[in-house]
Amino acid sequence: MTPTPVLTTVRHTRTAPIRHDFSYPGCSWLIDPARVDSLPLWTRPFVSFRAKDHLGDPEQDWHTNVVSFARERGVDLTHGRMVALTGARTLGHVFNPLTVYWCWDAEESLACVIAEVHNTYGERHAYLVRPDDRARAEVDKAFYVSPFNDTSGYYSMSLPPPDDTVDVRITLHRDGAPPFVTRWQGRRATRRDVGRILLRLPLAPHLVSLRIRRHGIVLWLRGLTIQPRPPHLPQEPA
Repeated sequence: MTPTPVLTTVRHTRTAPIRHDFSYPGCSWLIDPARVDSLPLWTRPFVSFRAKDHLGDPEQDWHTNVVSFARERGVDLTHGRMVALTGARTLGHVFNPLTVYWCWDAEESLACVIAEVHNTYGERHAYLVRPDDRARAEVDKAFYVSPFNDTSGYYSMSLPPPDDTVDVRITLHRDGAPPFVTRWQGRRATRRDVGRILLRLPLAPHLVSLRIRRHGIVLWLRGLTIQPRPPHLPQEPA
């Protein structure tokens, strides 16, 4: 598919022990990791996608890394296709809290979805799930993301394949605690949206990093306890 910008809104909802609910606009991309050189000409001066910003071997190409990651977990994507919902590297900076890959096999069946999560400590972890016919899946949490949540619990995910819109919902469930919900939704941009894209896109990753840190400080000042960060074993071979 041709790389397409998506005008998005991200919302985080925390209900306890402190109520904290916020949302912010952004600009993401729907892109085939095998076609990173097909960006619209008007975006190329400040937008790029690099394998080292995502899972796998930084010396390989992005698409190959996703195929290898799936193969190691028993899913053959050799002759299939994929599309990623992600942010771009802009003005030399990248930060993607979440990249979602929808992966189809050679028979055009949805083989798996990969949710690649990055934290603000420079670490990443990818979860491979096989959604049911309602595009839902569950997976145990295995990665430290928010400094106010440990690695206990599990995620329930709603991951319908994108069309003209995207709507990804991930809910963290933990014993004795109410759910923590993240929703990432939006629509494909059109030519009429070029002005809005140019306003949002260049500083999109910078603003994401800033907002995460700002809301973290607010929660800490309101009394939330920081949880110890355990060592994380990278999924990539040393």
